This record gives sequence, structure tokens and C-alpha cells, in this order.
Amino acid sequence: MATIRLSPAAIHTFAVSPTTQIPPISSSLRPSPFPLHRRRFSSLKISIPRRRHAGGGSAAGATMSDTPASRYASALAEVAKSNNTLDATMGDLENIETVFSNSSVLSFFINPTISDEKKLDFIKEIATASELQLHTANFLNILIDMKRIDVIIEIVKEFSFCYNEITGTEVAVVSSVVQLESQHLAQIAKTVQRLTGAKNVRVKTAIDPSLVAGFTIRYGNSGSKLIDMSVKKQLDEIAAQLDFSNIVIA
Repeated sequence: MATIRLSPAAIHTFAVSPTTQIPPISSSLRPSPFPLHRRRFSSLKISIPRRRHAGGGSAAGATMSDTPASRYASALAEVAKSNNTLDATMGDLENIETVFSNSSVLSFFINPTISDEKKLDFIKEIATASELQLHTANFLNILIDMKRIDVIIEIVKEFSFCYNEITGTEVAVVSSVVQLESQHLAQIAKTVQRLTGAKNVRVKTAIDPSLVAGFTIRYGNSGSKLIDMSVKKQLDEIAAQLDFSNIVIA
């Protein structure tokens, strides 16, 4: 049976005022349940051998590149695997991707005029808001220390390749006009598992009003496989069959 992991549609949003250096975090957030210490993540090995991964055909792509981002991702994956926290770490990175997709947040962290101390303080707030595991939060601290926080989005992508390979997971991106019910997503996961033979299926959801109704499913290498059950497709097919060449508009 397919194991389904549903990615949240939205996590905490961070906004920056043009006159504010540090993106504000709600003061109502509960205190962090753990202290964040610089360089405490001693088990993380950054210098790793060159290697390429042939994954199980995730929608995000099957091959892991050989870049600084891939090496950081591999190191984090090794730690998560050894701690038996792969699923939780994947969830952490999905939250981190949402946070750093905010251009103002990313600009704050790559700004060389802002001190590392301020950046580390903001990492604490991100870790609290997103309830990150200690090793994930300390991983972000290391990226700050090593001046590589600029590749965090690439690291998330590369980590997903590692995760999919280690766990035998296929990613299916389901787009629909409205959020589908969990039982429908479960059926979609079973279908993708049957088509691919994957051990597990992770379902990511996206809202696409242009579909009119119905849904689409993308899976396989770089999302190369498409199942289109949308009304938009049906309308396009009907329009393609109609011949308007002899119609004269008065």
C-alpha cells in the first residue's frame, strides 16, 4: 500500500518592511523548546566524495547533481538517516523552503552588511515558528557560518533527491481547482504506486484555477509523466475538433 506524505500548502509567512532590517516574527510565538548553539552540529560532514544518485523517478527529477548544494544535502541526509529522522527532516526542509521562498527573507540572509549574529537570531525565530528539529536548526547555523545560506533552496531540492532515493519514494504533484479530499489523494497515491512500482508515494498539492474543474497529476523524471483529468483539457479537445473556418462574423 502506498505511504502518503501530504505537503502543507502554506507554512509561516515572513514579511519585511522596507525600513526594517530583520523580518518581524509574531511575538506570540512560544519560546524555542531547545537552545541553538553554533557549530554544535559536529556530526555533519561537508567534505564528501563526488557521487551521483539515480533516484526512483521523483517529480522533482531523478538525478542528484554534483554541486556544493548537493554535498550539503548529502551530508544532512546521512545525519538524518543515522538518526532515523529522514521523514521529519524532509518536513523541516519543506518548511524552510517556504520561508526562504520569500525574497525579502533570502535578501536578509545574503546581505553582507548584516551581521551573522543577527542572522543567527533570526534562525532561532524561524526554528521556533516552524518547530524545526535541533539538527536541522544547527544545519542552518552552519550555513550561516560558512557563508552558504545563499544555496538553501538548492539544498532543499537536492535533499529531496536523497530522500527519494533512500526511501524508494515517488513524488506526485496533484494540481486542482480546490483542495482534494484526503481519500481522493490516497487513491491517486495508489494509482501512481501501481504505475511506477515505487515503495512510497509523496503527494504534493497545488491549486490551479485555470483547470476549471478536475485535476492533473505529474510524476516521473522532472514531472515528465502527466495524467490530465481536468475540464480544461476536455474543453481544449472540443475546441480543437470544431471548425470555425467557414464562419463569417457580420
